[in-house]
Amino acid sequence: MTDLLLIDTAEELHKLPRTADGPRAVVMTMGALHEGHATLIRTARERAGESGQVVVTVFVNPLQFGANEDLDRYPRTLDADLEIARAAGADAVFAPAADEVYPGGDPQVRVSAGPMGERLEGATRPGHFDGMLTVVAKLLHLTRPDLALYGQKDAQQLALIRRMVTDLNFPVEVVGVPTVREEDGLALSSRNRYLSAQERRTALALSRALFAGQDRLAAQAALRARAEASPASDERATALARLGEIRSAADAHAVSAAGTGLPDAVRAAARHVLEEAGRHDPPLLLDYLALVDPQDFTDVRPDFTGQAVLAVAAKVGTTRLIDNIPLEFGAHT
Repeated sequence: MTDLLLIDTAEELHKLPRTADGPRAVVMTMGALHEGHATLIRTARERAGESGQVVVTVFVNPLQFGANEDLDRYPRTLDADLEIARAAGADAVFAPAADEVYPGGDPQVRVSAGPMGERLEGATRPGHFDGMLTVVAKLLHLTRPDLALYGQKDAQQLALIRRMVTDLNFPVEVVGVPTVREEDGLALSSRNRYLSAQERRTALALSRALFAGQDRLAAQAALRARAEASPASDERATALARLGEIRSAADAHAVSAAGTGLPDAVRAAARHVLEEAGRHDPPLLLDYLALVDPQDFTDVRPDFTGQAVLAVAAKVGTTRLIDNIPLEFGAHT
């Protein structure tokens, strides 16, 4: 493995020679790297190949922090970040100072996230996504990659970056990488280090809620399939009851007769877990739970089919955490 190159100015970055035979892949981070970031870098290495090039950016972007958020508190661990980037296969790390990225101070011209940027995270953190897209646009211009990789944990961020790249004709392929979780299910985040042991136990409700929603979807989809395999609507419960499955028969008949409502059932299953966690010590303070269309992050309707995102945000103690999982809703027949 070649030595890792540390770059801190745009001029140096522009002088970084591209490889002749492979693509350049970029992984954008705010530092405090963990295994989730390492997975992104390893995936970038795989996509770029040995003949390609992987550039990691480390920049804590002040534009995406609100007045009462944790910009000053956000961990800065560059030396450790360089070791993780090197071990995961990066060729270079671009770690500029704020005045290198914004040489004239706060930029007067910014990228607007539009209506999607005002929902969920955007409603809670006004201006956050404008700041995020502005720095992503700048870093795409500075690094000039063929591929840019982002974690699916930040699902709304990923959706907005895809939209910006499409709407503004950036010549880059955006690659989403699945969320990396710790053994107990908690999604990896640089903010996890703020949690005390008790707070962490409460925080596990986020992933448990998402998986409860996923399980409810799978269970009701299975009941629907069984019900639809029975002869006629009025005979389904009777047919299954003859097999000694009276309760399953009634559930299957009810699900089949309803024909819609799976999104509401998924939300209800997840919300039950979160409400219970709200009674823990310390409590989980729910910001939002939403089941949305990943194209625009609007709530899905009761008859929705296709891929959706079940997303949650909550605060435990002073730490705000987000998580999500993709779900697939099949067509109703």
